[in-house]
Amino acid sequence: MVSLRSTTRYGVSDVLPPTIAGLISVIVNYGGTFILIFQAAQVAGLSAELTASWVWSISIGVGISGILLSWYTREPIITAWSTPAAAFLITALAAVPYAEAIGAYLLSALAFVVLGFTGYFEKLIRLIPSSIASGLLAGILLQFGISTFSNMSIDPLLAITLFFIYLIAKRLSPRYAIVSVLIFGLIFLLLQSRINFSGLSLALATPVFTAPEFSLNALLSVAIPLFLITLTGQYMPGLLVLQNDGFKTRAKPILIVTSLGSLLMAPFGSHAFNLAAITAAICTGNESHQQPNRRWIAGIAAGVFYILVGIFGLTLAALFAAFPQTFISTLAGLALLATIAGSLANAIQDSQNREAAFITFLATTANIQLFGIGGAFWGLILGLIAHLVLNVAFKK
Repeated sequence: MVSLRSTTRYGVSDVLPPTIAGLISVIVNYGGTFILIFQAAQVAGLSAELTASWVWSISIGVGISGILLSWYTREPIITAWSTPAAAFLITALAAVPYAEAIGAYLLSALAFVVLGFTGYFEKLIRLIPSSIASGLLAGILLQFGISTFSNMSIDPLLAITLFFIYLIAKRLSPRYAIVSVLIFGLIFLLLQSRINFSGLSLALATPVFTAPEFSLNALLSVAIPLFLITLTGQYMPGLLVLQNDGFKTRAKPILIVTSLGSLLMAPFGSHAFNLAAITAAICTGNESHQQPNRRWIAGIAAGVFYILVGIFGLTLAALFAAFPQTFISTLAGLALLATIAGSLANAIQDSQNREAAFITFLATTANIQLFGIGGAFWGLILGLIAHLVLNVAFKK
């Protein structure tokens, strides 16, 4: 960790590049998988006010935690919402009352608080084979990738157009592929007069407190999968991104700050925020600044932009509510294609544990519903059982 020096001076050339990197990371996040939160809110039947509160709590929480961590460590600590968890909630919130989901968010955050203060992060990660975790994630996200192509039967012109925009942008500039799909998709919808802006107005978001309720079903169907998905799908790759770019920040302060923030914001709708992974790379590499000790400014800038968006969360919620459902689901599927492919590749990479990982993937995809408990839990359980039987239990 770089010590604070009051004599350090920063010129425009020091501040501008990492600030732009922070802005780009925020645009990529909101223009990409943030759409999943609105889709989950629609499934849960949340009002515009509750949806705006979700946007407010996750954006303000992410912004403040990123600023605090980047300032304290003098490293580009980019925090974000749990994208895999948001995708998981699209299925989970259909069967769990919203108040019970809030209770599950609190339990998941509390587990991260304990994990952060005890320092058992690395030990817990080692208990779950990475291939099993990847199979779980791939199974949860697969339906969103499929929706990209099933929408070609429902709204062929829109879905096919978005698909080819994605391919061309991916070929020319992979980092901005989803942003390109969003921009050109919006232009396409505007040309077809398919977006209704009549109800759109600039309005501040107001946090709405929801009293949590607790149930065994929500614990098993939401809290435990949310904890595991966020742990394996966000914190692990996020730390790898930092390490790959030469930063040595320990996991403990990141876990403590983000988990306490998640615990505080959960009653207002925030499902979880954590260390960013893919978008963090925009701020941790040479694109942010040639000198690593200047890149922490990107974390500060990103945090400020997140807070600004959160303040106007009601406007953002109304904007996304005006989009056609096929546009939202197609965009979400395209945004997750690389994640699905990467998760599948990681799941089958280990030949010894390949079958157990594939069982996890298939069982999770099947979305087994037993005793009122959702498919992610059963997929993980069946995968771990397969791993134990095939690779551990009967070995001499």
